[in-house]
Amino acid sequence: MAKTRPVRGATLNQESARFNLPSTEADGDWLDEREAIDGEPPPLRTTVTVEKPRTIITRNQSPDISFDRSINPYRGCEHGCIYCFARPSHAYHDLSPGLDFETKLFAKPDAPVLLRAELSKPSYVCKPIAFGTNTDPYQPIEGKWRITRGCIEVLAECDHPITITTKSDRVTRDIDLIAPMAAKGLAAVMISVTTLDSKIARTLEPRAPHPEKRLAAIRKLSDAGIPVFVSMSPVVPQITDHEMEHILERAAAAGARAAFFLPVRLPHEVAPLFRAWLEEHFPDRAAKVMATINSIRGGKDNDPNFFTRMRGQGPWSELLRARFLIASRRYGLDSERFNLRTDLFRRPAGPQRELF
Repeated sequence: MAKTRPVRGATLNQESARFNLPSTEADGDWLDEREAIDGEPPPLRTTVTVEKPRTIITRNQSPDISFDRSINPYRGCEHGCIYCFARPSHAYHDLSPGLDFETKLFAKPDAPVLLRAELSKPSYVCKPIAFGTNTDPYQPIEGKWRITRGCIEVLAECDHPITITTKSDRVTRDIDLIAPMAAKGLAAVMISVTTLDSKIARTLEPRAPHPEKRLAAIRKLSDAGIPVFVSMSPVVPQITDHEMEHILERAAAAGARAAFFLPVRLPHEVAPLFRAWLEEHFPDRAAKVMATINSIRGGKDNDPNFFTRMRGQGPWSELLRARFLIASRRYGLDSERFNLRTDLFRRPAGPQRELF
């Protein structure tokens, strides 16, 4: 078995069966090609390519999703979460959903300008825009590119509602923008906490901030008056499901207002990547984990159907849901739902801004 790349999630760069893409190694400089003295493969470097889209708001008509529009400032995600359902999108770029997804990233620096143009159209109808629905808007490269912040500045200027989903405490750097929006009923943040176990987190989400940092972010956001919710998505049976009650307890103590969860999904190329990850890190229970996932997903690795893809099916799914509901009620996370305002929206100023 090939040795795992240090601090990366995927164990391989498999080809895409859907597009017949070749298996490739992520490109790098000579330091990435050399073998360390002890025979371990050296860490892969992260590369960022500038992408020039014509529009920045993505629309969807999925009946089991609560939003109809989103913004993704980046493609690919350095967090490297092995379960990430966005991994297959890299195949459309002739790149692997494996290591390429974690190391070959795309940034959209024109996003704030494109957003301003789209919001300025007379035909635009205001509804909440979701960030973090595909890849994390606060992954490490946001610290340099600040594209997410630029988009929030545009939305704050015109009182446009926003939701943010992230597993990074970097979101707290934008409290100066988000808190005033929240005070007007325009913003809510979802923090993803899938495990509190440091060892599991290091392999499951290798470059995401430590779970304790995420809980601290919940506290900081809550103290700033920002509605913050905890997302236990995904719950991985036999790996993280035993932590459900403890995560909810800790999140409630940190100031979370409500919670939600999803059973793990393994669409397209994610399934073989996840299986390889299990064999690498949990060989003692790999078969049991997949058998449980198959029972939740109707005998398959994945169920793509609307509604059931979010809930799962069968006894295991019902057990997870029952535990979640009981614990949510116990810790006061079962009542509040957020409804963001749209009546305050005003179209942004033109390129020269308003003079008066």
